[in-house]
Amino acid sequence: MRAAVVFFALSSRDRVLSIARSLARGMESQGHQVDIVDGTRDVNTKLTIYQYLAVGTEPAGNFGGKIPEKVGHFLNSSGMVAGKRSFAFVIKNLAGASKALSRLMKSMEKEGMFIKYSAILSSAQEAEEVGKRLHVTR
Repeated sequence: MRAAVVFFALSSRDRVLSIARSLARGMESQGHQVDIVDGTRDVNTKLTIYQYLAVGTEPAGNFGGKIPEKVGHFLNSSGMVAGKRSFAFVIKNLAGASKALSRLMKSMEKEGMFIKYSAILSSAQEAEEVGKRLHVTR
């Protein structure tokens, strides 16, 4: 099955990229083909060809629980994403990660995505373990 890990980074791109790569590695261990898409740089990428999408971001700021505006714009212009099974994740920060996860999920559901699982990830090791346990094919 083809899957994509789409991430949005603001200030700590290396940390978010590391977690996205680890998540993809965990999903690949189940035998899936996984591509990594940087939502802030790869603005013309179409997600129509993927059967499963993992979308993640870091909260915008340490407290408010906001997510980058680019998330909604990217999902809206990335092709047919409605009805796709998906996983929402947020990178843990000082506070507000749960509110940011809620906002991310709301943005994904607005585009018609079917969220199967969500998590707040704090490390690359945790992301790889979550990727190994995701039910991508169901």
